[in-house]
Amino acid sequence: MPYTNLPHFKKYPFVRLSVCLITGILLQWYLQFTIPVLVIFSCPIVFVLLLFILLSSTLKFSLQWLRGVCILLLFVAAGAFITYTRDIRHHPNWVGKYYRPGQNILLTIEEPLVEKANSYKALASINAIGQDTVWRKVNGKVILYFYKGKVKPALHYCSQIIINKALSPIKNSGNPGAFDYNQYCLFRGITYEEFLYPGEYASPANDNINPMQNALFNLRDATINVIQQNIPGAREQGVAEALLIGYRGNLDADLLQEYSNAGVVHIIAISGLHLAMIYGLLLFIFGLFPSNRLTGILKPVVILLVLWLAALLAGAMPSIIRAAIMFSFIIVGQALGRRTNIYNTLAASAFCMLVYNPFYLWDAGFILSYAAVISIALFYRPVRNWLFFKNKILEKIWEATAITIAVQILAIPIILFYFHQLANFFLVANFIAVPLSCAILYSGLALLCLSFIPFVTKWLGMAVGFMIQCLDSFIERVSHLPFAVWNDVYADGILTILLYGCIIAACIWLLRKSRKSLFASLLFLAAIIIYTSVNLMASSRQQKMIVYNIPHQTAVDVIQGNRCQFIGDSVLLQDGPLQKYDLTPSRIINRVNSQADTTFKNAENTCINIHNTRIFLLDNTFIIPETTNKIAVDVLILSKNPKLTIPALQNAFTFKQLVFDGSNQMGKIRRWKKDCDSLHLRFYSVPEQGAFVMDIN
Repeated sequence: MPYTNLPHFKKYPFVRLSVCLITGILLQWYLQFTIPVLVIFSCPIVFVLLLFILLSSTLKFSLQWLRGVCILLLFVAAGAFITYTRDIRHHPNWVGKYYRPGQNILLTIEEPLVEKANSYKALASINAIGQDTVWRKVNGKVILYFYKGKVKPALHYCSQIIINKALSPIKNSGNPGAFDYNQYCLFRGITYEEFLYPGEYASPANDNINPMQNALFNLRDATINVIQQNIPGAREQGVAEALLIGYRGNLDADLLQEYSNAGVVHIIAISGLHLAMIYGLLLFIFGLFPSNRLTGILKPVVILLVLWLAALLAGAMPSIIRAAIMFSFIIVGQALGRRTNIYNTLAASAFCMLVYNPFYLWDAGFILSYAAVISIALFYRPVRNWLFFKNKILEKIWEATAITIAVQILAIPIILFYFHQLANFFLVANFIAVPLSCAILYSGLALLCLSFIPFVTKWLGMAVGFMIQCLDSFIERVSHLPFAVWNDVYADGILTILLYGCIIAACIWLLRKSRKSLFASLLFLAAIIIYTSVNLMASSRQQKMIVYNIPHQTAVDVIQGNRCQFIGDSVLLQDGPLQKYDLTPSRIINRVNSQADTTFKNAENTCINIHNTRIFLLDNTFIIPETTNKIAVDVLILSKNPKLTIPALQNAFTFKQLVFDGSNQMGKIRRWKKDCDSLHLRFYSVPEQGAFVMDIN
C-alpha cells in the first residue's frame, strides 16, 4: 500500500505565514523598496481588513478568502519592512552617514582576540565619532586586525579604544564565483575593516561591559581550559572544542577538510544534532526520577535552560538556534499537554528566527538544517519501511541508516549549490561517526561536569582523547578512499531549482504512485539534461583570460574551452586556502576540467600568444631592452612592483590595455594611475576594481 501521509499545506498556518514572510524578505532585499512604497502597499490592505468589521456575517463568510489573502499580503509587507529596518545602512545613526576620514573613532572590542597567522583579529562595535572632545553617538561594526608582534596587544572583550586611522570599507575580491564577503558582513552589520599597528590606537581607562556576554566568554574560556588540561593532543583538543561548544579556533584545517570530504562535517560544525543528543540525555536523566508535580515543573524549565545555554555557548549559530527554538516549542507544548506538529513547529521556529533576523535566509547552515529536518520528517518512515528486521540490533542499525539516507534527499541540492562537492561515502562514514561522536559528546559533557574531581577527569580525558583519535583515524581513511569526493560540481540557482523539482516529483510518484508525478519528474530530468548540455557546449567554446585579485600574489588563468593554463606564483598551485577560495570557484563556474590544468613555464617577462591576442606579464625583474623597436602586445600586466614608470613602458611597448594586479603596492598603483590619466591610456586596477576578465578572440 503506498504511503500517503504527506503534509497538506492548508493545515499548517505557520507554513503559510513563513512563506509570505520569506517572500517579503526576498522582494525587499532584491528590489530595495523605500518606506513610503511599503506604506503605500500596506495601507489598502489594512483598509480592506478594517472594512470587514462593518460587513454582515453573510458577506464576511462569502469574502473569507479575501480576508485570508489580505492577511497573507500583510505578512509579505511585514517581511519587507523587517528587512528594511534590519539593514544597518538604514539605521538613523549608522556610522556610514556621518563618518569622514580624519575623525576620531571610539570602539568597543566585542570578542576576545583571535590569533591568526600574521595578526590578531577581533570584531568591534563603533560607539561614537568626533573631533577633539565633541562626540556623536553612532552605531556599526568593524573588523580589526592588530599587528602580531612579540607582545600580544593588551586588549580583551569589552576593551574600548580610540583610533584616528581612516576605516576601509569592506570590499569583495571581484574574482568570478568568489564568496560574497561584503554581503556576508553587511548581514551582520559589519561595513568596515582596518589593520592597526602599535601606536595607532589608544585605550581609555573605562570598559564597556555586557555582563551576560562577558559571562558566556568566561564560561567558554573555562570550558576550553578544562579540555586542554585533560585531553591529550592538540588535534584531539581542537575536535573536542568544536564538538562540545562549537569553538573552531584550534581546529586543524586539514582535518576539517577530511571531515568535509567524508560527509560528516556536521559532527564538528555544532548544530541541531548536538542539541538533540543533549535533549535525549536530559530526557533520560529525568526519566530516572519519579513522575510527580515537582519533576513536572522542573523538567521543562531545566531542559530549556540547558538547551539555550548550550546554544548561546556555541555562538548562537542559526542552525543551533533553529533547533533550540524547535525544541522549545515541543517542550512547552508537552508541558501544556498539547501535541505539536513537526511541520508547524519547524515553520514557527523559522518564522521567529526570520522576524528576529531576516538575513538568516542567506545563511547556508540555516537553509541546510531546515532541509535536513524536513527531509527526515517526510522520508524517514518510507525509507525505514524498505527493510524489516526481527533482530532488535539490526533494526536499530537500519533505523540509523534510514535517517542518514532520508537527510540526503533534500539536502543534496543545497550541498551542491553552496559547496560544489558531494561525499560519496557519507553513508559509511555517518554509520560509524555519528554513534562515536555521540559517545564523545556524552563523555565530554561528563568531563566538564566532573572537572572538580582530578582523578576522574584524568581518565575521562584520556578516554575522550582516545575516542577522538579513533574517529579522526576512521575519517582520514574514508576521505582518502578512491572516488571519496565528487569535486567541482557546478550547480547554479536554476539547476538547483530543477533538481528539487525532479526530486520532489519523483518522491511523490514513489509515495503515491502518481503517473502525473512520474511524468513531471521526467520533464524536470529532461530540463536538467538540456540545461547542463547547453552550458557544457557554451563552456567548450569559451576563450578568456582572468587576472585574479589576490593580495600580494600574481595569478592569471588563460581558459580555452574546458582547459586552463595558469600563470602566477607557485604557492597558488598548492591545495590550500588561496586556491580553494580564489581560484577554484572561478574554475568551477567556467566548467574547467581540474585534471587538465597546466602551467605556463617561465611566463614572467615573456609574451604569450593565444590566437590573435598577445599577453605580456611584466614583473620587477624586467629590464627595458636597448632597442628602438617597440614590443607590440594587446594586454600588458604589471606585477611584483616593477621599478618602471608608465612613460618608460610606453616607450618600450605598444599596448591596448594596462592591468595592475594584486601583487603591486597601492602606492605604486596610484602613481601609475595618475600617469595613465595624463597620457590617456586604458588601465585597470585589480585591487580596486576586482578581477580583470577579458574574452580572447
